[in-house]
Amino acid sequence: MSPSNNTAASPTLVRAIRHILRPLVRLMLASGVTYPLVSELLKGIFVEVAERDFRLDGRPMTDSRINLISGVHRKDVRRLRESDLVTDEVVPETVSFGGRLVATWLMDERFLDESGGARPLPRTRPADNSVCFADLVASRTTDIRQRVVLDEWLRLGIVSIDDQDRVVLNTEAFVPQAGLDEKLFFFAHNLHEHAAAATDNLLGARAPQLERSLMYDRLTPTSVEHLDKRARQLGTRMLKELNRLASEREASEAGNPEATRSFTCGVYFYSAPADVANGAQA
Repeated sequence: MSPSNNTAASPTLVRAIRHILRPLVRLMLASGVTYPLVSELLKGIFVEVAERDFRLDGRPMTDSRINLISGVHRKDVRRLRESDLVTDEVVPETVSFGGRLVATWLMDERFLDESGGARPLPRTRPADNSVCFADLVASRTTDIRQRVVLDEWLRLGIVSIDDQDRVVLNTEAFVPQAGLDEKLFFFAHNLHEHAAAATDNLLGARAPQLERSLMYDRLTPTSVEHLDKRARQLGTRMLKELNRLASEREASEAGNPEATRSFTCGVYFYSAPADVANGAQA
C-alpha cells in the first residue's frame, strides 16, 4: 500500500472525515477527553499506521519517510517510535468468557426452548433433574463457580431472575447493560471493524467486503419504531444463524494450521431527525 500522490486531500474526503468524527468528538467532550490528548493520540496513530502499512517493498521504514507521508515532525516520529505504545485490542475477561457462554446458550439444544430461543434456566437443580444454570456454566468451564458468573451477569444486566427463580437472558447477544470496560470494548471493536471494511472497499486493497446499509429520511416516528423492531428481529435471526455456522466450523477446523482468520459481522440501526443525521447540526 502506498499513499496517494495528490498533494492536497480531496474536499469530499475531508467532508466525509468531518462527518465521521462528529459523534466521536461528542463522546470525547462528554467524557472529558480534550483536544491536546487527542492530538497526541493522533500523532501516535499516524506514525503506527505509516510504519505498519506503507512500507516500500518490505524495507524498514525511516523517520524521514514516516515524516514525509504522515506530516508528523521527525522529532515526534523518533520519540513515538521509541516509546512503548500499546496498540493491541484488550478483550475483558467478562466479554471473552461471557460471549462464549451466551453463544452456547443460544446454540446448544439442551438450553433451548421449543421455539429455538434461550430457555430460562433454573438457578438450582430442579426436582426432575433437568438442566439448570450451573450446567450452562459447566459446559464452558469448571474453574469458575456458577454463582460468580450469575452475580456478574446480573450486575451487567445480561440476565435477570424471573418470578419462578429462573435465570433469563435479557438479550439474544452478549451486550452488557452496565460495565464500562465491556461497553467500551464493543464500542471500539465494532466501529473499528466497520471502518476497516469500509476503508478496504474504498482503497480497493482486497476483494469487496460486505458493507451495506439502507437510508430513508422522510418517515414518521411511528414508522421508524416499526422498522426498528423489525430490524432487531431480522438481525437477531441472522446473527444466531451465523453463530451456529461459525461454531460448527470452528469445531471441525480445530488443529487446522490454516485456521488463522477472524471475522466480525454486525447489525446496527440509527434514527435521528433528518437534519441531525445528515450533519446539519453537530
